[in-house]
Amino acid sequence: MRILDALDIPIVLAPMAGGAGTPRLAAAVSDAGGLGFLAAGYLTADALREQIGQLRELTDRPFGVNVFVLGDPAVDVEAVGRYRDRLGAEALRYGVELGDPVGDDDHWDAKLAVLHDERVPLVSFTFGCPAAEVLASLRAAGTESAVTVTSAAEARLAAAAGADALVVQGPEAGAHRGSFDNEHRGDDLGLLALLRQVGAASDLPLIATGGLAHGRDVAAVLAAGARAAQLGTMFLACPESDASAPHKAALTDPAFSRTAVTRAFSGRPPRGLVNRFMVEHGEAAPAAYPHVHHLTKGVRRAAAQADDPHAMSLWAGQGHAFAVAAPAADVARTLARQAREALAEAAERWAR
Repeated sequence: MRILDALDIPIVLAPMAGGAGTPRLAAAVSDAGGLGFLAAGYLTADALREQIGQLRELTDRPFGVNVFVLGDPAVDVEAVGRYRDRLGAEALRYGVELGDPVGDDDHWDAKLAVLHDERVPLVSFTFGCPAAEVLASLRAAGTESAVTVTSAAEARLAAAAGADALVVQGPEAGAHRGSFDNEHRGDDLGLLALLRQVGAASDLPLIATGGLAHGRDVAAVLAAGARAAQLGTMFLACPESDASAPHKAALTDPAFSRTAVTRAFSGRPPRGLVNRFMVEHGEAAPAAYPHVHHLTKGVRRAAAQADDPHAMSLWAGQGHAFAVAAPAADVARTLARQAREALAEAAERWAR
C-alpha cells in the first residue's frame, strides 16, 4: 500500500467521529510523519468537504477519511419505543427533548461524491464493506481504501471486494466496534490473536488497532505482522482534540477507571468509560443504530454543556489511563521512538 510505505513513523490517528477528531489533530499527526485521519461520521457532505479543505491548508502530507457503512439493518421498533419511554426521566433531568429515533445512511452517496471530487489519498470504512464497484471507483480516482474488520471472515469479504488494506480492530478499542453486524459476542479475540487470524486469511497490509497505549504496544503489533498501529484514545487529551473537557478529564480520573461495552448511547456496542447512564440503561438498550444515537444525542450534548460526565458517551479504549495532554505531534513521535527502542531491545536480548 503506497501510503503506508511512505510513512516516516508507523502511527495512524484513529478517526474519531462526533467532534473529538479535527483537521488540526489530523494535520499534527501527518506532519509528525504518521497518518492523520478525518472522521466523516455524523457530518454532512458539505461539512466533510470543508474539513478536507481545512486539513489541506494545514498540511501537504497524506491523510485519510473514514466513512460509516450503515446499510439498512432491521430494527425492533417496539424495543426502540420502550427505550424512548425509559429515557424520559433523563430528558427531564437535563431539560431537553429526546431526539427522533430514525434510521439514515449518514449521507452515503453525497460523501462518496465529495471523496471522488477531492481525490482523498485514503478512505477507510467502518461497520461494513462497500460493494466492489465502490472501491474500484475510488481506486480509479487515485484513492486507496481500507476496511475495518473484526474477524477473519470479515477480512476475506473485504479482500474479495478489492480493499487495499485492512484495519484490524481488537475488542480492546475505544468507541464503536467496527464489525459488519451489530452483534456483541463478548468473547471476541484480543488484538494479537485477531491479527494472526486475519493475517492467515489475507495477505493485505494490516493496520492494527485496539487498546494500544505505549510504544511497546506498537512494537508488539508490528512484530505480529501489522504495517502500522492506529491509536485514538491516546490522542483524545491532546490540545488539538475537540473532545469535551469532562471527557478529557475522565480519561485519567480514578472515578472512571473501568471501561465496558454498551449500547446505551447509540444502539451499537462501543467501549467507553463506565458512568451512571451506562450502568442504569445499558442492559435495556436495543440493537438499533443510528436510531438510539439520534434518540440520546440531546441528552449527551446537554450533559457535556453542564460539565456532567455521567450522561456523556465517554468513549475510550482499555489503555485510557495513559493518555496525556501533550501536543499530538509529540505523542505520535514518542510512540514511534518507544516502539523503535522496544524492538531494538528485544532484538538485542534475543541475540545474547
